[in-house]
Amino acid sequence: MTSLDKILTTAASGMSAESIKLNTIASNLANSNNVGGTEDATYHAKHAIYSEVKDPIMGLSESEQPIGGVRVTDVVASDKPLQKSYDPSNPSANAEGYVYVTDVNTVEQMTNMIEASRSYQADVEIMNSTKGLIMQTINVLNSK
Repeated sequence: MTSLDKILTTAASGMSAESIKLNTIASNLANSNNVGGTEDATYHAKHAIYSEVKDPIMGLSESEQPIGGVRVTDVVASDKPLQKSYDPSNPSANAEGYVYVTDVNTVEQMTNMIEASRSYQADVEIMNSTKGLIMQTINVLNSK
């Protein structure tokens, strides 16, 4: 695998991870007003867990294995305790009249969305630049 191929593979892994992160953020934002009668029944904010690509990927030969890159290994729910709010008129309220409010912070989620979007965009730019270098190399080789 050439160096340019490795760059493309690394950028693609970043795009894939950022795409999962963006989907997780979208899910968090969609549930930002969620309440429930118990802490377990109420939506907890989710976060993508990243890890460096180190292990061989099944189905790829040793020469095709990416060096570097990132992947999402898990999406975990927050373990932060939820706030209780007294709202006996809410249909989700428990027997004591309390509802649990989700721990999704919309400002934090929007900030994370901007960061993930910019990282995805940077990976696209890396791929486009690399593609341009490959095309220039092909043109040079064809002109000889």
